[in-house]
Amino acid sequence: MSKIDITATTLLGVESIVAKEIRQLGYKDVTVQDGRVTFVGDELAVCRANLWLRCAERVLINLGEFKAETFDELFEGTKALPWADWLPVDAVFPVNGYSLRSKLFSIPDCQAIIKKAIVESMKGRYKKEWFDESGSQYKIHFGIIKDRATLMIDSSGPSLHKRGYRELSVEAPLRETLAAAMVEISRWRPDMPLCDPFCGSGTIPIEAALMGSNTAPGIMREFAAESWERIPQKLWKDAREEAVSRINKDARLNIMGSDIDGQAVKLSRSNAKKAGVDALISFKRTDMRDLYLREDSGYIICNPPYGERMGEQSEAEELYKDMGLAFKDLAPGWSYYILSANEEFEKLFGQKADKKRKLYNGMIKCNLYQYRKNQ
Repeated sequence: MSKIDITATTLLGVESIVAKEIRQLGYKDVTVQDGRVTFVGDELAVCRANLWLRCAERVLINLGEFKAETFDELFEGTKALPWADWLPVDAVFPVNGYSLRSKLFSIPDCQAIIKKAIVESMKGRYKKEWFDESGSQYKIHFGIIKDRATLMIDSSGPSLHKRGYRELSVEAPLRETLAAAMVEISRWRPDMPLCDPFCGSGTIPIEAALMGSNTAPGIMREFAAESWERIPQKLWKDAREEAVSRINKDARLNIMGSDIDGQAVKLSRSNAKKAGVDALISFKRTDMRDLYLREDSGYIICNPPYGERMGEQSEAEELYKDMGLAFKDLAPGWSYYILSANEEFEKLFGQKADKKRKLYNGMIKCNLYQYRKNQ
């Protein structure tokens, strides 16, 4: 198999978690940058990364990086890359990307030039003048930052947060990859209780159950690279069989989800069943203010409403105050991990966090407020 440079893109703030996941898969040559983690693997690594990375957004194949201050440099640099090593003669290859702090700032022009350069590169290998894009899709991603261009091919297809279990969701759902990152940051252990009193679509409890049962998050879905000629079907079969063999079917977890909205609870149960973890989670309709947890210790991990809309902020602030009072009534061994975009959260909650971590929920800058009792 080949030596391949691979990039896992991430939400800002979770890069170190994704780097840890990659090392746990056995890949050691790992480099962390803002919004991405790069590592060296092979064709099987592409399969395993797509199946197993809980907190990454996409798995990309790095084709190359070069200086591009002019369109001529962008064209020649792109043309020199080994596109035909990956793209078959009938490949469909749309081009998308971005440019930051660079002389080449017109995205449509960059797209057109990169597309033309790839075609010219493939002409040399396939001895053809025209390419009928009728086969499998190979999405080309480019990034130009400070006049340096990086070109990659997307092996994932739809973003990795689309696990396949959440066809429907409540309004403003938490992305699955961010929910997984929150559980990872908490250092929750499967032998400890976990509660989400604002479960919404059930994302945090479901992601915790997938972790606790050692179920690969991508096991239910397909990936773009499954139809690529470069990666044999046997490798995908081997990677999936490995993932199935590693599921802990005897897992016994104490994971609870509740919400004041009965429809949200019903939806959570449905999503958990689709994810195959419904037996590991209990959901019920409960107002957070009436929260009762009989265990002496555990983890509360939640994403309460932010009040982003006009008129809702005051309601959210009152909720944070009520949370502070309700959580004080719990046994002293409970840790809390609360995601909020409100900079005054600690004041409203009535307690200064032991630690804060900046995370982004979509485009919303948040903090994960950490109140640690179990570490």
